Amino acid sequence: MTNLIDIPTARPVTPLGILTKKLEAVVKQANQHQDLSAELVAEITQAWELAAGIDPYLEECTTPESEALAALAKITAKESWGEHFTVGATVRPLEQEMLSGHIEGQTLKMFVHMTKARRVLEIGMFTGYSALAMAEALPEDGVLVACEVDPYAAEVAQQAFNESPHGGKIRVELGAALATLEKLATAGETFDLVFIDADKKEYTAYLEILLDTNLLAPQGFICVDNTLLQGEVYLPPAKRSANGQAIADFNRVVALDTRVEQVLLPLRDGLTIIRRV
Repeated sequence: MTNLIDIPTARPVTPLGILTKKLEAVVKQANQHQDLSAELVAEITQAWELAAGIDPYLEECTTPESEALAALAKITAKESWGEHFTVGATVRPLEQEMLSGHIEGQTLKMFVHMTKARRVLEIGMFTGYSALAMAEALPEDGVLVACEVDPYAAEVAQQAFNESPHGGKIRVELGAALATLEKLATAGETFDLVFIDADKKEYTAYLEILLDTNLLAPQGFICVDNTLLQGEVYLPPAKRSANGQAIADFNRVVALDTRVEQVLLPLRDGLTIIRRV
């Protein structure tokens, strides 16, 4: 398993992680105020303990990641991502927090097993953690097509794929996601499971092309990442970033679309599962 001592601590980017960090600060302040009652300090401390204990307990109770995934997580965490930028319509720095991680990776891997998917499409690969996790669950003749806009991230991912016995199932498509989806649709490709984790402002466009073409198999499922977007989607609009507003708008579109049914799970930064009705 990954040696967490050697990995830089990632900043909190999930609603739970942010809440835990804020509660930790409140506990420290509370303990410095002698005028607060012991009962109040104890209540605040318990609230922090309840929040802080969830993620470690989930890690403990979930099947460990493979050695290949642990190595990839370690490489991703050690990389100086601030020196690299995505290419495309919007240039922005890459960051280690883009990696899906152990719990979400194992969840996606389980979905592949549960749905018996043979063909998977990933929109937004980064360094390939979730792609490799899902590929580990695919049958030997299974195929995962991973779309990635950034060539450096794709290079890191491909190196990891080359070292895994499951990496041969993965085909990387480098370029803007919407253009890649159009190409795949024109080529008549179809997928049993689709994982969306790319440009948040294009989520609705990704969904539309999946539903309007044959890219999504009739009984296929779509999994969409970051649909809680650090809690911004349920905070007042004035407190939302551009991405937070984009995801809030996407969630509303999905909720009103009579062609699908969906469930939003509070997994990591939010994971929505969608299927055609």
